[in-house]
Amino acid sequence: MSNSNPLLTISEQPNHAPDFSVIKEEHYMPAIQQGIEMARENIEKIKANPDKPDFENTIVALESSSEMLDNASSVFYNMLSTKGTDEMHNLAEQIGPIASNFSNDIMHDAALFARVKAVYDEKDSLPLTPEQQMLLDDTYIGFIRGGADLNAEQKQRLREISERMSVLTPTYMNNSKKSQEAFELFVDSEDELAGLPESALNAAKHAAEEKGEKGKFLFTLDMPSYMPVVQYADNRDLREKLWRAYNSQAFGDEYDNCDTVLEIVKLRHERAQLLGYKDHAHYVLERRMAETPDTVQDFLETLKKAYKPAAEKDFAQLKDFAAKNGGPEELRPWDVGYYSEKLRQSLFDFSEEDFRPYFQLDKVIDGIFAHFSKLFNLSFKASEKYSIWHEDVQAFDVYDKTDNSFLGTLYADFFPRQGKRSGAWKSSFRDQGIFGGELQRPVITIVCNFTKPAGDQPALLTHYEVQTFLHEMGHAIHAMLSKVTHRSLAGTNVMWDFVELPSQIQENWGYQKEMLDGFAAHYKTGEKIPEELIQKLNDAKNFMVGWGGLRQVSLGLLDMGWHTTDPATIKDVAAFEDSIMKDVTFFPRMAGPMSTHFGHIFAGGYAAGYYSYKWAEVLDADAFELFLERGLYDRPTAEAYKNEVLSKGGSEHPVVLYRRFRGRDADPEALLRREGLKDAA
Repeated sequence: MSNSNPLLTISEQPNHAPDFSVIKEEHYMPAIQQGIEMARENIEKIKANPDKPDFENTIVALESSSEMLDNASSVFYNMLSTKGTDEMHNLAEQIGPIASNFSNDIMHDAALFARVKAVYDEKDSLPLTPEQQMLLDDTYIGFIRGGADLNAEQKQRLREISERMSVLTPTYMNNSKKSQEAFELFVDSEDELAGLPESALNAAKHAAEEKGEKGKFLFTLDMPSYMPVVQYADNRDLREKLWRAYNSQAFGDEYDNCDTVLEIVKLRHERAQLLGYKDHAHYVLERRMAETPDTVQDFLETLKKAYKPAAEKDFAQLKDFAAKNGGPEELRPWDVGYYSEKLRQSLFDFSEEDFRPYFQLDKVIDGIFAHFSKLFNLSFKASEKYSIWHEDVQAFDVYDKTDNSFLGTLYADFFPRQGKRSGAWKSSFRDQGIFGGELQRPVITIVCNFTKPAGDQPALLTHYEVQTFLHEMGHAIHAMLSKVTHRSLAGTNVMWDFVELPSQIQENWGYQKEMLDGFAAHYKTGEKIPEELIQKLNDAKNFMVGWGGLRQVSLGLLDMGWHTTDPATIKDVAAFEDSIMKDVTFFPRMAGPMSTHFGHIFAGGYAAGYYSYKWAEVLDADAFELFLERGLYDRPTAEAYKNEVLSKGGSEHPVVLYRRFRGRDADPEALLRREGLKDAA
């Protein structure tokens, strides 16, 4: 078999990171096909082994059977998200069914399952470590949840569902991206852009010039372009135009996702019922900390009781403020960002834009790395040795300063561009653990869509963007500090409602003077960020917290609605969404439904799991209270968190890990305490 395909060979890049300089689009399909053949040969060897099934010859052998396929798939899907051409999206629709069929072949292989079951049935008498026990449980339960116990007819239907789903998810993602990219608004005159900060004007001018429209201003639905308009533009018509476009993505245009949504939920529901579950939410939550939809609904309802009255108060205050300041008779959704920004400036005497000059991206990178160095004794060294997939990407080697041991490779891809999906995320090209027969360190990437440099002006971030950076770095460090044996249990491979703890806890430091003082300096004068500005930021920390909290709860309820309702009863995406949202929103729907571009639940792994953000906020609020009590950079606390939570990945149940770190379960009131809403609950 030819091994000239760079996706099927161990790369000679440092840390065996992918060599992007030699990987071409035509390599992907052959690599996936050959990777599957290599994996099939490995599976046959496991089945043909004459020795009695045991942990090593069956469970570990199965874990490592598809290494080359995993390698090719991880590169393909990461590149699909960061530089997805039309050809890549066409490939995704072809690769999905092929990979899905292979996965079903494994799950439905009776002889292979018999070996796995033989080991599982003896688990109580085997001398296994907690990590080995977890891998055995995950493997056996994975087979059951993959349909190993179904009859032939049911297995065939499950296969058809999986194959179709593997096409629908990339279709949904591509429609959202294409719909977003299709919107461009050129404005001829700066007079129409009163109120917009200079940074937004420069970026819009620069974007128009890049499209050959010198002297004009270009606005898109990328966050760095969209947000300043709805937050600052005095021109109400302009705000409305962008707001309606943003909230109508993939709805009523040539990229409409309504049919895709209905088919996805229908197939998820059918799959769950085939496997013996009431609905998709019951299927998903069985393998989460929350365990049942009832627990999630109770959790969201408890938060709603606190957030809704607070949101009503926020809205009343906003309406009153707008009325006194020449606002419209009736507020619309495109007025909320604008007047809440004005209200915040009035109450706390600062704007998000006041921070931008102090948050030059290069300095922010240094500052955030210094923060993690102080917290976990790490060092980050920029490296030119790695090939990269785009000129904007930066590569770093990460070390543990305690013994100068190498922890892994970190890529950072910060700016929006054509073909790159919106939002921010952490991903991996290879998780820590055994690969090629040896323990390997991870290859991790964080991807953001920050405000780009414009002309002579460097990339200057808002505080919100700094928080996003901290959040994604929290995920990356979780992956970097992993110390397990098996890749499927490494780093962020934990229960989904635990995965946001390591990311969200980092955002707490973004409000602390001790951290901000370390790097926030004016990009022109070098003057340190004023102490009073940091104080104002903290004073305003819970501004509109009810409004923001209710929004997150509404999205959690929408997600649960989609995945606990019989899809046969849902005929219209927008009408169904309206029925769920009516009690948690202050406006009738004035654009498309959120569901047609709610990538988290229809293309991003958060189906029946969006509540996880608030769930993990309870954990992060509770955990950060310990740092506040003992010191922001208290070594014993940071070491305990690193050793008991971050390094363990998914090798033990998160409840056990958290309890070991904190000495008790999380206090459910910690979040409402932090948000000043404890009495409201």
